[in-house]
This record gives sequence, C-alpha cells and structure tokens, in this order.
Amino acid sequence: MGVPKRLTEMQQRFAEHLVFGGPDGPMSKREAAVAAGYSPDRAMREGSELTNPRYSPLVVKYIGELKEERLRKHEVTYEGHVAELARLREAALKKGSFSSAVNAEASRGKAAGLYIDRKIIKTGKLEEMTEEQLEAKMKQILDDYAPLLNAKTVEGEAIEVPKSFESSLPIDEVSSSDHQKKKNHHLPDQKKQKV
Repeated sequence: MGVPKRLTEMQQRFAEHLVFGGPDGPMSKREAAVAAGYSPDRAMREGSELTNPRYSPLVVKYIGELKEERLRKHEVTYEGHVAELARLREAALKKGSFSSAVNAEASRGKAAGLYIDRKIIKTGKLEEMTEEQLEAKMKQILDDYAPLLNAKTVEGEAIEVPKSFESSLPIDEVSSSDHQKKKNHHLPDQKKQKV
C-alpha cells in the first residue's frame, strides 16, 4: 500500500481544527477528529494516527505548515509593533482618551529605545561600616526624613511644626473644644428672673 499523494478534505479539516481550534478555543486531537467528521467511536485513534508521521506524513506536514502560517500571522516585528502603537495612539486621540494616547506614545518611545529604565541595587552590611560611616548614614536619614518626623496631625491634615514652637507646647495640651467645655462647666448658674 503506497502513501497517498494528497490530503482528503477530512484530513485538512482535522489539521485546521487542531491548529486553529474551534469556536470554543483550542481542541484536542479527539475533538478535532470529531469536528472534522470522523466517527466519535474511533476519534481518539484517528487523531493519534493523523498526527503520527509514519502513518500520515502529509497530514503532519500540513499541520506544520499551518503552525508556521499562524506564527507568521501573529509575529511581532519592530516595525509592526511601532505601527500598531501609533494606530492605538491615533484611535485613543480620536476618542478623546488622552491618557491612553500618552501611554501608547510612551510605549512607542520605549520600543524605539528613547527611554532607558535603569535600576541600581546596592548591597552592604551595617557590620562592615565604620563608626563614622554609620553616623554619617544616620544623619543623612534624619535629614532626608526630617519633614515627616517634624509633621504633626491636626484634624486629618499633616502640618510641619517649627522646632521653636514645638518646645513651647505644654505636655498635657488640651484641644480647643475640650478647653471650651471645661470653661463652660465652671460658670456660675445665672439666677432666674421672675416676671
């Protein structure tokens, strides 16, 4: 028995279903065989034989060609990538979505190499530092975080309190509303006037 010269329609459909899937997504060999028209009772065996190069070399070759076609269709090239980002930017501008347009343009710039994302990771141990280096590092940290360390919270807002004012505050400071309540609490009762 010789090798067939061309694929049957069912073999072609099987290969296409196997490579491209169906309406519900990718398909197994058995599902592709059933969708191509093979008997459900023999679909598993048919799927196995159709993907075996010893039994079906033309089908295996056709499956390979379809996979290459699919890769070429979805291939990412520099030119295609930059052109697609430009198309997305234009579509976003037409819709008035400026944020999306800016993101697309920034992505085009990154693809073109206009932006460099640099990260520097420094490692070291405190044990290896001298006493002078440790003191300098502590001073630098205190200077860097001074605005946060000197901030006080008043009714949900952070305000910076000058050092001179901070030392003049009493330790047991009473809020203005508490102070007013205490003041009103100690007022003498007013005499009622008779009419």
